[in-house]
Amino acid sequence: MTNPKIIFAAMVLYVSYAMPVAAEWIDGKIVVLQGLDKITARITTLTTAIDTPLRFGTLQLTVNRCAFRPPEEPPENVAFLTILDRGHDLSLAPKSVFTGWMFSSSPAVSAMEHPVYDITLLSCRAQ
Repeated sequence: MTNPKIIFAAMVLYVSYAMPVAAEWIDGKIVVLQGLDKITARITTLTTAIDTPLRFGTLQLTVNRCAFRPPEEPPENVAFLTILDRGHDLSLAPKSVFTGWMFSSSPAVSAMEHPVYDITLLSCRAQ
């Protein structure tokens, strides 16, 4: 004869230990990006804080949020970016060229499409 409370407790223990637990994301405050100018083939490392606009060529980049995994988890950094192309004629309205999440481990999943510049996420840091 089995006790239903023991069976329930065993099921709770099994679920709590057997099921993988999603790791918590750590919010970052500093983002490190890599910019490539396809005309000159020059690579530039760009560092900026959250919600601080940054210029790279004719682009204006704003990182709205970034997060990263704890060190005991597989490395992954994510950032939500808004990228505008201001062009060389400042009298024209800027064009939105990218709005979305970028992933450091898979840059091709969500890449910015621009004829002159490439932007990729390198890392997200707490400080």
